[in-house]
Amino acid sequence: MTEKIAAPFGSWTSPITAESLTGAVIGIKEPGTDVDAIYWLENRPSEKGRSTLIRLRDGVTTELTPNPFDVRTRVHEYGGGSWIATNGIVLASNGSDGRIYRVTKDALTPITAEGPWRYADFLIDTHHDRIIAVREDHSLEGIEPINTLVQLELDGPNDDGGQVIISGTDFVASAALSPDGSQLSWLQWNHPNMPWDGCELWYADVAEDGTLSNIHEVTGGLAESIVRPRWNTNGLPVFASDRTGWWQLYADRGEDGILPIMEPTEAEFAQPQWVFGMSTWDFTADGRVVAAWNQDGAWHLGRLDVAMTPIHEYDLPFTSISEVHVQPSTNTVIFYGASPTDVGGLVQLDIETGEWHFLRKSSMEEIDPAYISVPQAISWTSEDGSAAYGFYYPPTNKDYTGPADELPPLIVESHGGPTSQTSSTLSLKRQFWTSRGFAILDVNYGGSTGYGRDYRNRLQGTWGIVDVADCVTGAEYLADQGLVDPARLAIRGGSAGGFTTLAALTTTQIFAVGVSYFGIGDLEAMARDTHKFESRYLDGLVGPYPEAKEIYIERSAVHHVDRLEAAMLLLQGLEDKVVPPNQATMMAEAVRAKGLPVSHIEYEGEGHGFRQASTIQHSTLAELAFFGSVFGFTPADDVPGIDVVNG
Repeated sequence: MTEKIAAPFGSWTSPITAESLTGAVIGIKEPGTDVDAIYWLENRPSEKGRSTLIRLRDGVTTELTPNPFDVRTRVHEYGGGSWIATNGIVLASNGSDGRIYRVTKDALTPITAEGPWRYADFLIDTHHDRIIAVREDHSLEGIEPINTLVQLELDGPNDDGGQVIISGTDFVASAALSPDGSQLSWLQWNHPNMPWDGCELWYADVAEDGTLSNIHEVTGGLAESIVRPRWNTNGLPVFASDRTGWWQLYADRGEDGILPIMEPTEAEFAQPQWVFGMSTWDFTADGRVVAAWNQDGAWHLGRLDVAMTPIHEYDLPFTSISEVHVQPSTNTVIFYGASPTDVGGLVQLDIETGEWHFLRKSSMEEIDPAYISVPQAISWTSEDGSAAYGFYYPPTNKDYTGPADELPPLIVESHGGPTSQTSSTLSLKRQFWTSRGFAILDVNYGGSTGYGRDYRNRLQGTWGIVDVADCVTGAEYLADQGLVDPARLAIRGGSAGGFTTLAALTTTQIFAVGVSYFGIGDLEAMARDTHKFESRYLDGLVGPYPEAKEIYIERSAVHHVDRLEAAMLLLQGLEDKVVPPNQATMMAEAVRAKGLPVSHIEYEGEGHGFRQASTIQHSTLAELAFFGSVFGFTPADDVPGIDVVNG
C-alpha cells in the first residue's frame, strides 16, 4: 500500500475536477411512460443547460427535440410538467418562446400562438380531443400573472391562448381525469398559502361535449396539503394528504368518506410541490399502487393494494428515489434512483419480481471509491431543544492525509427551498470538496421536508432564526467532537440557502467565510420584487409585509453588515427572476464598505440556478480560490484569478 502524502487540507489533488461536474454528467428529470415507450428529459450543461426529450422504444433511444429546442416551462418560474405523451401523441413546451409544440419524428410543430402565455402540467383528454393545461397569463401589465386551467385544441392554432375552464383562484395544478373521462379533478390554492401549507382538492363532472358542471370542493383547506390526485383503472380517486402530520395515501370512497389505504406511519409519501408533475407514486394496470416514501432521511419503494394491506418493500440499493411512473403494458415501474456511492440514473423495475436495471445513468464517469466520502446521517440538539438532522461527510482521498497537528476545515451546506431537503445521494459537487480535504455538513434544518409537518412548521415565522441555529449548532457539534477545525468553519448555500448563509454570517461569529449563490440579502426587496408563486411565501416564514416590516429589516443581512466578521463570496446570474441580481450587488457593496474581504462575480445568461457548463466550472473553482485565500492553503487546481476587495 502506498503511503499517504501529508498535505494541508484543501490542497489535495483529486480526480474529481471542475470539468467532472459537467462534462460527463447529465441531469435526468421528468421521466414518464406511454403505451409502448419511455420518455425522459436530459439536461445538458455542455449545451448551455438546455433540456431535450428522449424516447426509448423497442430498445432504440431517440432524441426528439434537437438543439436548440429547450424543453422547459417557466410557469411559477420553476416549471416542471413541460411535456406529455399519451397514445403516441407527444407535446412539449419550448423554453425560449413558451409555446407548446406537437412532437413527431419529422417535425416540431407549434400548436399555440406566440403571446403572453406560459403553459405547464399538460393532460391530454382523449375522450374530447383536447389538451387541459395550467396557463399563466402575463398579458396584464402592472398586476401579477393569472393562473387558470384552460382547454386547447390538439392541432392548434389556439390563437386566443386557450379557453378558460377553471379560474378564480391564485393557483391551479395537477389536473387528472377519471378513466371514462366523466370526472375531472385538480388542486387549487390562494395567497398567502404555498401548496405544502394547504390546498384544496376539487372535482367537476365532464359532459359529452367537454363542458364542466357540479364543480365542488372535496377536501383540503388552509392547513391540509393535498398532493397528486389521480384515478386508478377502477375509477377510484387516490391522493396524498398530510392531515395526520405526515403525507400518507388516501382514497375517496364516496359515501364511505375519505379513508387511508395504508396503516399510518411516520413517513412521507409525497414532496412539496415546488414544480409541476412531481410523482412519488403511480397505479399499476390492476389498480394497485407503487409508491416511494421517505423515512429518517432515506427513500424506499414498495407496492400496496388500496385496501389497508401491508406494503411490500422492494430490496433496492438506493437511498434516493423519485419520479415514480408505471408502464402498465410492460408491468414495470421507472424511477430515478441514486445512493451515497452511485450518482444513479433512470431505473426500470419489474413490479412482481423486483428485478431492476438502469435505463440511463446520469454519469458514465467511473470514480475510484477510495476518493468517495460516504455520508453519515447524524442528529444533534439545536438551540430550541429540538433535534436537527444532517449528513456529515469526512474528507476522503486515498492519496492524501492532513498534517498530524491539523483538523480539516468544514463547509456547512444549507439547502434551498427552504421547504426542501437534502439527501445522501452521491454528488460530485460535494465530492469535489471532500476529496480535496474539506469536511461537509449538509443540514436538513427545521422547515425541511421528510420529517413530518411539525418539523416543516418549525420554520413558520422563524426563517433566519431556526435554520441558522440548526446550521450553527451542527457546526459546533462537529467541532466539539474533534472532527473539524473550529477556526475554519465556512457556510454556503444557494437561493434560500443563500439567505441562511447571509443571516448566519450577520447574526453569529463562528464562520470565517460564507459563500452565497444567488442568495437573499434583503427580505423587503424579495417581498416587493419576486415572481407570483413566491410573492407571499414570506408571509408564513417571516410575517405579512408591510405589517411586519421591522421583522423583515431585523432578519435581512444587508442591514446588519456591522455585525459581520467573515469574508464573503457572492455568485449571481444576471437573468435571475427569483432573486434579482441587485440583491447580491447591495450585499457586496455593504461588505466592501465594512472593509472585509469580498468578491462579487456575475454571470451573463444565467438565471436562478446555474445551468451552463462554463459557469458551473468557473464558480466552483472561484470558490476554491476564495477558500484558499481565507484559510491559507494553495489549491492544487488551476484556479481563476478573482478580484477580492479588501483581500
